[in-house]
Amino acid sequence: MTLLALLLVVAALLLPNKEAQFQVAAFTRLPVEALLLGAVLLVLPRRPRLAAAVLGGLALGVLTLLNVMDIEFNQYLGRSFNVVLDWELLDDAQSYLADTLGGTVALLAAVGVVLLVLAVLAVMVLAVVRVGDYLGRDKARSTRGLLMASVVWMTCMALDIQISGIPVASQHTVVMVKYHEQALRSTIRDERDFSRTAEADRFGQTPADELVPDLRGKDMIFTFIESYGRSAIEDPIPAPGVTKTLDTSTRALADAGFHARSGWLTSATYGGGSWLGHSTFMSGLWVDNQNRYRTVTSGDHLTLTEAFKKTGAWDTVGIMPGVQKGWPESKWYGLDKVYNAFRMGYAGPKFSWSTMPDQYALEAFQRLEHGKKRDKPLTSFVILTSSHQPWAPIPKMVGWDQLGDGSVFKPIEAAGNRPADVLTSSTRSSEEYGKSVEYSVTALTQWLERYGKDDTVLVVLGDHQPNARVSGDHASRDVPCSIVARDPKVLDKIADWGWTEGLRPDHDAPVWKMSDFRDHFLTAYGSTPHPSKR
Repeated sequence: MTLLALLLVVAALLLPNKEAQFQVAAFTRLPVEALLLGAVLLVLPRRPRLAAAVLGGLALGVLTLLNVMDIEFNQYLGRSFNVVLDWELLDDAQSYLADTLGGTVALLAAVGVVLLVLAVLAVMVLAVVRVGDYLGRDKARSTRGLLMASVVWMTCMALDIQISGIPVASQHTVVMVKYHEQALRSTIRDERDFSRTAEADRFGQTPADELVPDLRGKDMIFTFIESYGRSAIEDPIPAPGVTKTLDTSTRALADAGFHARSGWLTSATYGGGSWLGHSTFMSGLWVDNQNRYRTVTSGDHLTLTEAFKKTGAWDTVGIMPGVQKGWPESKWYGLDKVYNAFRMGYAGPKFSWSTMPDQYALEAFQRLEHGKKRDKPLTSFVILTSSHQPWAPIPKMVGWDQLGDGSVFKPIEAAGNRPADVLTSSTRSSEEYGKSVEYSVTALTQWLERYGKDDTVLVVLGDHQPNARVSGDHASRDVPCSIVARDPKVLDKIADWGWTEGLRPDHDAPVWKMSDFRDHFLTAYGSTPHPSKR
């Protein structure tokens, strides 16, 4: 039991915070933190030693849990867990489980997480107490053993002895504590600096008549396709089907009189956190964490949709099938109306997290707003959700005249894959991810063929890359972005961007930060900068 306790302590001190770092060599090191903890426990009398062991065990348990959180966040969001900002995402994670695997599973998972946290803390405390008791039984023998281990550590450090490229003399926990401490400082500093940055806006004081004059009279549609990233076009598993769909759709749109230009944007988020990508693209600010999102959406930094509304020449609307609760951000986006998951008349089944198929959401958009006669053209903010993970089940296209209230999708959902069947396999996830993007692109481009007009201008892009299970551990953060229009003058305005013809950007097409798009777009279509001051 004492040996097991010692192994648990050493393993916790050596636990990596990224899944890719799990290898045998990572656990064959000698952690200096174990030597320091042993020295402290050795010199203390019995009762202070017990108190120190309990505190040390709790600290080690907390660090272990932080490492586990880092592993999961790196896997799904491509970054480490932020101890200040990310706690509220745990509620979103439970909601996601409820939508994909059911409320019972989500409840059991929440209970399991609580029990796991308590178990880790308890086991770490018991392990350190056990080791401390052992050291205190024979202090002379323990001192000799500790000195010998210290000599080994210092020798390995001095000679830089490594196993599989990993130093035997480890300072892993010290490094991780320093990393989290620096991240905490950075978060606090970023909050202060970003507040000042958000106050400055190159177009913040631009008069209404000097905003997007070259798009007057156009029906503008800004559309995000969930998880539509570079991996969909370039990774070997999803790419064949997605590129074929993009090329087929490009030709079909050309037959309908539409043409497109496409490039790459580097998203501020990865694997999830779609709202960060949306706000980055629309505001021209780099919104890569929840604190920045709260700051920018509570301010008055000009968004693209607000720019069109500010002119007085457009009505604005949001099509948000993924929104299932209050969404105060609609005011910041400048949206006159918002249609959430419950306002589009859908009576069909959910497709895992997605409340309705993209084809239905687009048809509802046409029925409720886009197809109506109006005094002003429309600027729309449309979020498509069918390509949201776990990519099971995936909708299929049906006849546009058969959509009705969405009940037609019931047998399609029932016959589809179950999330649990897809989530357990990286290859299967990649395959189904590609199919979901194919579906979303097909639904959108068919809608444009069917309902697009001479004055329709579509801006379509992905919000972020899919998670690492699909895109890999070292994937870029790039997403494709396309501008589609019938009027050749619209695309002539961006001729100097160097974007690729069609819906599929070339591999070496220009790559911009997503936050750069707003100013490029406003400038290209005749907006005059009038900066607001800090």
